[in-house]
Amino acid sequence: MDLLHPSNPNSSPLTPLSFLERAAAVYGDSTSISYCNANAATTSFTWSQTRHRCLRLASSIASLLGTARGQVVSVLAPNVPAMYELHFAIPMAGAILNTLNTRLDARSIAALLLHAGSRILFLDSHFLPIALQALSLIPHQPPKLVLIADDESTGSPAVAESYEGLVERGDQQFKWVGPESEWDPMTLNYTSGTTSSPKGVVHCHRSTFIMAVDSLIEWSVPKQPVYLWTLPMFHSNGWCFTWGMAAVGGTNVCLRKVDPPAVYAAIQRDRVTHMCGAPVILNMLSNFPAVRPLPLPVQFLTGGAPPPPAVLLKTESLGFVVTHGYGMTEVAGVVVSCAWKQRWNSLPATERARLKARQGVRTIGMAELDVVNPATGTSVKRDGQSLGEIVLRGGSVMLGYLKDPEATAKCMKPDGWLYTGDVAVMHPDGYLEIKDRLKDVIITGGENVSSVEVESVLYSHPAVNEAAVVARPDEFWGETPCAFVSLNQTVAQTQIPTEKEVIEFCRARLPHYMVPRTVVFKDELPKTATGKIQKTMLRENAKAMGSIQGSRL
Repeated sequence: MDLLHPSNPNSSPLTPLSFLERAAAVYGDSTSISYCNANAATTSFTWSQTRHRCLRLASSIASLLGTARGQVVSVLAPNVPAMYELHFAIPMAGAILNTLNTRLDARSIAALLLHAGSRILFLDSHFLPIALQALSLIPHQPPKLVLIADDESTGSPAVAESYEGLVERGDQQFKWVGPESEWDPMTLNYTSGTTSSPKGVVHCHRSTFIMAVDSLIEWSVPKQPVYLWTLPMFHSNGWCFTWGMAAVGGTNVCLRKVDPPAVYAAIQRDRVTHMCGAPVILNMLSNFPAVRPLPLPVQFLTGGAPPPPAVLLKTESLGFVVTHGYGMTEVAGVVVSCAWKQRWNSLPATERARLKARQGVRTIGMAELDVVNPATGTSVKRDGQSLGEIVLRGGSVMLGYLKDPEATAKCMKPDGWLYTGDVAVMHPDGYLEIKDRLKDVIITGGENVSSVEVESVLYSHPAVNEAAVVARPDEFWGETPCAFVSLNQTVAQTQIPTEKEVIEFCRARLPHYMVPRTVVFKDELPKTATGKIQKTMLRENAKAMGSIQGSRL
């Protein structure tokens, strides 16, 4: 045994890019991508065509654009075919894929491009105006722009190349650039759009391979599913289902915009079998006035804030089969899943919904999971009441945060755990349930909102003395930011802002999803003996106000 060691035949680096080669060989004539744009024009590719297009594009990225191994290439696009292809083409050129949140403002985009050191920006034509604003904020060597054209697209002197032009000029025989090591960086994803201290999560080929395979097994995804993209591909690379669909030869049904008519039309037209998304998507689909029961069951994987039991009941009555999980950008996808037990099927519907709202147990690709006392590192009691922090250990954990060793060391500690910052309880059966979030992160429509960043904008208002932002229940988004503010005593009566004026002030300075939906004025905010604002009390106040009704867009 001592003479047996790793060697070339048994040491090929793990990479999900290899899934595309197999998909073209096994499912070459099957549909890989189906897309219907706003003008009802349809686009469809087979897996053989997708492989050829990705090879041509990778060739152009490496040669025509001069991108070297390890350089960052960014993408700002919705769930269109090009966005899917770039998940293969960019790393196949040896570059690192960076997908940007399409809901960010120009300042945030510029900050992330600078932090990433991005050389190229692939840009959907609908986002050209905001991208040009962002580039104007980058003083030296802004990224080259490659325009992903649409029927409504217009040219710009700032655009260096066209997407289809790169595909046409690329070499179909290009030998794609595999990783020298499976630990080579492959993706860069930002946890938020903060302009002060962005956290860039770096994943290697190995972690994305593990997560893609793990997700397929945990969700029991069969060969050749029809997957509807209601989860943004920019969000943690679509929980790695971008590469996972190639592994099983699935059909990727792309949607530029997620709204109920388009979703239900796609389900009918393409006979969709699988979808992913935040609980807000479930709420949106279940409350659509013209909704009818689905002709065939559709599997729906959701994560983020727990879906309310009432929403679960309603969506499942329509034919959606909901699986609830938990993950974060730092682990590349869903690593905790509410693994369903057959005996639970005999329980009343309300009890089934309550159980399904729990986050659950670790997936098979995650080595260990626990809920611990963050001060001591010891496990909390499995009583469903004792609070602790979720910690994780496994192959899909990130390499670390880009250019931020301090933040990396803070969450990846010497005891061998990734500390998630999420507070949970562990039930006697080993299933965990999230109860709160450290650092006061608010999850709205699947997006993480830093209360500190929103507060910093509120404090910049000349009339504001104190500000604290907490989550308020929202019927449509799950929860949304609620701002409690006190005003400066020196503010003249005629200068006292209204709730609407404070919201508009924030809207001009923040991405829209971060803007408070509610502003509450108080003479003074409650404080502890040490002078810290008591957010626990404010959370209770926001909760007592009740859920915001209707879709607040």
